[in-house]
Amino acid sequence: MIRIGEYNELKVKKELAFGLILDDGKEGILLPTRFVPKGARIGDKLKVFLYHDGEDRLIATTQQPKGILGDIVRLRAVSSTPQGAFLDWGLMKDLFVPRSKQLTVMLPNGDYLVKIYLDEQTGRLAATEKIAPFLSNETLTVKEKDLVDLIAWRSTDIGWLVIINNRHTGVLHFSEIFRDMRVGDRFQGFIKKIYPADEQPPEGTPPTASPLRDRWRIDVVAGKPGYERVEDAAEKVMRLLAEHKGFLPYHDKSEPDEIYSFFGMSKKTFKMTTGRLYKERKIRITDKGIELAGKS
Repeated sequence: MIRIGEYNELKVKKELAFGLILDDGKEGILLPTRFVPKGARIGDKLKVFLYHDGEDRLIATTQQPKGILGDIVRLRAVSSTPQGAFLDWGLMKDLFVPRSKQLTVMLPNGDYLVKIYLDEQTGRLAATEKIAPFLSNETLTVKEKDLVDLIAWRSTDIGWLVIINNRHTGVLHFSEIFRDMRVGDRFQGFIKKIYPADEQPPEGTPPTASPLRDRWRIDVVAGKPGYERVEDAAEKVMRLLAEHKGFLPYHDKSEPDEIYSFFGMSKKTFKMTTGRLYKERKIRITDKGIELAGKS
């Protein structure tokens, strides 16, 4: 059973002058010569991606697209027509976005967040900017403290609305953001809090935090939960100290922007981390900064 828009492992059935025929249980699927791995022979199993080429033929490639079926990805438009736009997704044939699936008219060189789907009428892969119908917080597949994959969706009055594991939506509050963000940025985080949509939201959270009318609201944080975040930060502080001859001119009175610019962490995390390292007698804290405990 082959899966269009995904990676498949198919056996080489026949060799031709212009490529290999891969066994799909029917007539076979062509893997053009330019994509044939060196030394591939009849009987070998190859991992290939399946999609339709410019002549609407099902074809295989060993190229890796920037997204597969079901993925939500940021892609750049390469051309636009009255019927729709074409996005560069890393393959020979660009990915089509019908005009009816665009939120605004897509323009060449613009970056857009889209979901890759299989068009039921044509059987071909396409993309849509209308992501909301694919997301729901009605039935959750995550719980508090779970590590999750996040995608920045759009900015709100209180923070960034993010997509969680390609399934749910959550809010990353501005107080938890310590880096520049733009639509389509991908990063790991964890579920901080889940609460009913009809419950009074946390202080400072307006009722319109989520645009979707769902049963649950979710707050997220970038990085890892609790002491795991501190542990990662501790390793980073120790490495940076070692790379700078055992001394760094940062301390409790340093500006938050300075700390984030150098360490890539919030001042709160920096203080927790250096406090822990001090208690473990790995560093010393002075009026001028922090230094390795063994530094003379």
